[in-house]
Amino acid sequence: MRPPRLVATDVDGTLLDPDERVTPRAAAVVERLTAGGVGFVLVTGRPPRWIPPVVAQLGVATLAVCANGSVLYDAAEDRVLWANTLAPEVLARLAEAAAEALPGCRLAVERVDLASPFVAEPGYRHAWEDGDGIAAADRAELLAAPAVKLLIRDPRLSSDAMVAALRPVFGDEADLTFSYPRGLVEVSPAGVTKATGLAEVAQRHGVTAADVVAFGDMPNDLEMLRWAGHGVAMGNAHPALIEVADEVTATNAEDGLALVLERWF
Repeated sequence: MRPPRLVATDVDGTLLDPDERVTPRAAAVVERLTAGGVGFVLVTGRPPRWIPPVVAQLGVATLAVCANGSVLYDAAEDRVLWANTLAPEVLARLAEAAAEALPGCRLAVERVDLASPFVAEPGYRHAWEDGDGIAAADRAELLAAPAVKLLIRDPRLSSDAMVAALRPVFGDEADLTFSYPRGLVEVSPAGVTKATGLAEVAQRHGVTAADVVAFGDMPNDLEMLRWAGHGVAMGNAHPALIEVADEVTATNAEDGLALVLERWF
């Protein structure tokens, strides 16, 4: 592959090491490539409010495709540029289907709303211990406003098993994936993935998919790695990514992202 004109990377398990840090080596190569005029974008399942700590470690203000492609966030201006949402009537149908396929599951929603960005029903267990606070609401209130992401939680199952159970009942109503393996499925508007968000950023930079290298580690990165001219799976990646990647690098504990980018920068 010729030197990329746009570098896209997932955050957790990819850019960040197992201690959730950007290593000096990764920060240095990102600084070099951006100084040379190459585009750099974060493409993550994280919401916008979880991006500033990553940008602070990088030392580079950047665009971030958040919520698995549903939101484009400008970290330099701390501003959401656009958002794709699930309408309340769609959320209601998805909730009903989830209850049918996974009795006892619990729901939460991610909104582009500074007052209550993350709302969950009673009994929902946050997947991340360091996650921010949860605003509690009953299911009717939870589904009453548009959301950029619906989260379905069932710690009794693997996320792979949950997707297998949900996909037949969801059909084409929404896109579902996961970035956490132990009982959490993330649901986005139909047709919205990390790839669609990245394609929008590439258009802004005036580059094509052939000019993009993308890094990822979990199933929510699949479409992005397929779309990019060169898709790189981390050594710690889910087997589904290993199968589709153009290349497998070292793990996020071994500076796998920097190892690839240092070929060019």
